[in-house]
Amino acid sequence: MSKSSILTTPTHLNAAAVLQRNSTVHLLYCSPLSTDSFKSRESATGHPFVEHLSVNQRAWNSLADSGSLFARTATDEECRTPLKSLDGRGWLPDSVAGLRVLCLAAGGGWQSILYAAAGAIVTVVDLSDSMLELDLRESRRRGYHVQTIRTSMEDLSMLGDESFDIVHQPVSTCYVPDVQPVYREIARILRDQGLYISQHKQPVSLQVSHRNERQQFVIGLEYYHQGPLPAMTDKSYREEGTTEYLHRLEDLVGGLCTCGFVIEDLREPRRADYTVDVAHFGYRGRFIPPYLRIKARRQTRSTEEHSAAVTPAGLWLPR
Repeated sequence: MSKSSILTTPTHLNAAAVLQRNSTVHLLYCSPLSTDSFKSRESATGHPFVEHLSVNQRAWNSLADSGSLFARTATDEECRTPLKSLDGRGWLPDSVAGLRVLCLAAGGGWQSILYAAAGAIVTVVDLSDSMLELDLRESRRRGYHVQTIRTSMEDLSMLGDESFDIVHQPVSTCYVPDVQPVYREIARILRDQGLYISQHKQPVSLQVSHRNERQQFVIGLEYYHQGPLPAMTDKSYREEGTTEYLHRLEDLVGGLCTCGFVIEDLREPRRADYTVDVAHFGYRGRFIPPYLRIKARRQTRSTEEHSAAVTPAGLWLPR
């Protein structure tokens, strides 16, 4: 990527204002993602420092560079019917044209491209440079305008309050130690009655430690496990090289409710396949549910909440 397409800006700056002043900017760097910057940023916001940010950034750069399935870009056929490709459940409105959409932790040139094909005003946030490069490459190739921001999902401070109509987040909260900062940021940047669609790894899926000699899946991790998940020899359970965390249902579902959302629907996508070999994820899906899919709506802010909105001195937090 050329230096001309990169903007470095303090995290307290409003990215929308910067991007309006310079419409040629494609990639907004919120801060250099070195270990030292992670330490200082998390210390300032009160989050305990762990190396998950730098570790996961390297891992996802590697996955993207190696052509992982997770870095599959949108096809021409998918772009012809983008909403159908994005939303087989009917959770999205009939049209997203002109709506402001944040694809959160969703780099890779798939989700952002489909929303752009449907006429949305698209911003994509991701921790990985290589994943964002795919969004940039595909948007340029297809003639779409997609803004990309490299930052962690816990820190969206460069985005303004109530600046999005839809936030769409694929499976990714397993890569952060605490989902509450993520939910609070999404609650802040979504407008009243805005839509939040997210997917999360099921707790039991992350509790699996290994298979026994009978090809049975062993729940070897405690449900109330704290901290990063232990390393595994079987790489088929997790994305290679990443640091992951187990979040309980009270965190994933209850946490949404305490951050100002109403849950409108919840699905457990069926991934069982009775025709595949035992090494295939479809076999595992017969016994272990892989993830949750949640449709949530941002509640209308009260007068008190509006009066406590973000100021230069602090950040409004949902009650």
